[in-house]
Amino acid sequence: MSASLTRRAAVGLGLLAPLALVGCSAEKDDEPQPEGLDALGTPTPVPLSHATQFSLDAYDGGCRLATLASGDRLLIVPEGTDPPAEPPAGVAVIQQPLANVYLVSTGMICLVDAIGALDAVSVSSVRAEDSPVDAFTARLESGEITYGGLYREPDYELIAAKGCPLAIENTNIDHVPEVRAKLEELGVTVLMEQSSREEDMLGRLEWIRLMGAVFGREDEAAAVFDDVSARVEDAAAEGSVGKTVAFFYVNEDGAAVTRRAGDYFAQMIEAAGGEYVSFAEEGAADSSPTTVTVEMERFYEGARDADVIIYNGTIDDGVTSLEDLVTKNALLADFTAVRNGDVWTCDANLYQQITSMADIIFDLRRALTNTDEPTTYVWRLD
Repeated sequence: MSASLTRRAAVGLGLLAPLALVGCSAEKDDEPQPEGLDALGTPTPVPLSHATQFSLDAYDGGCRLATLASGDRLLIVPEGTDPPAEPPAGVAVIQQPLANVYLVSTGMICLVDAIGALDAVSVSSVRAEDSPVDAFTARLESGEITYGGLYREPDYELIAAKGCPLAIENTNIDHVPEVRAKLEELGVTVLMEQSSREEDMLGRLEWIRLMGAVFGREDEAAAVFDDVSARVEDAAAEGSVGKTVAFFYVNEDGAAVTRRAGDYFAQMIEAAGGEYVSFAEEGAADSSPTTVTVEMERFYEGARDADVIIYNGTIDDGVTSLEDLVTKNALLADFTAVRNGDVWTCDANLYQQITSMADIIFDLRRALTNTDEPTTYVWRLD
């Protein structure tokens, strides 16, 4: 790749993908508006450039209709506007201004923080020691936000006492439908964010537009998205460094768990100038929508000559030294990157820092080019 990012390369990275005007898709055009919203007027689709797992429609009076890929629909009603007397079946109402939100999705914390809406959150499933955002940690420690139990075992009494109008969950809530049912019984609207299902790395970031609509901070959300995506494009424009990169962790069975080819983190490695070492699902010990697990012998065959290793410290206890890494499996000692000392690991909250995407990509590039510049999200193992 040349120093200036070609259009073809940029499209491959999802940076110049055709505008995914989800709200204007053919399927959406053929889909009638829910009965009962006619009084709001004719909706105008809000253009989205990368996200495909939600759409937004804007009404002249300020209302927004969010339609999620799961089929959920949420009508966002601005302050000073009354919601429909009888909301349409299948459409939940979010009335602004919001307060006492129950924030469960860890991935949304940085987005809510970036648009300046943390003051609307009062209950969370995240403890201070596990918080990925300093401002969120401070609010937990000060008591402005109260820990309300895990997503599968929420503190219903606390949620009811706080009068939480909205719970922002991730897709884990699908595994405990009884929890969702109980929250809704308490009058809590459930928004299940699905950013993890976005194929494009910037699609994940674009969920900030939905958070902006929910909290009434659309201008702030647009500014953050435009700034971060522009910096991501700048990072990718620096081109390839000609090095292969293996990204994995060793599970309790001794197998290597890798990210799928085309996964958003693999895209970030490629944007940083690396060539991601991936493994096909065929012959894998296990697989998921985001990972492929391979026995160590197969991983050795495919990744032993990788120029750089990044050990994924977001899942297990991680490693703090090359000695720790080799203790995971003796075969790792024979990897080229281990012999050359080109082994890095990452911050435990890496996946929850989507607004820091450009900074992470620049950090990855520093790891690939062996510069002496300081890094924040990855660091070398000695």
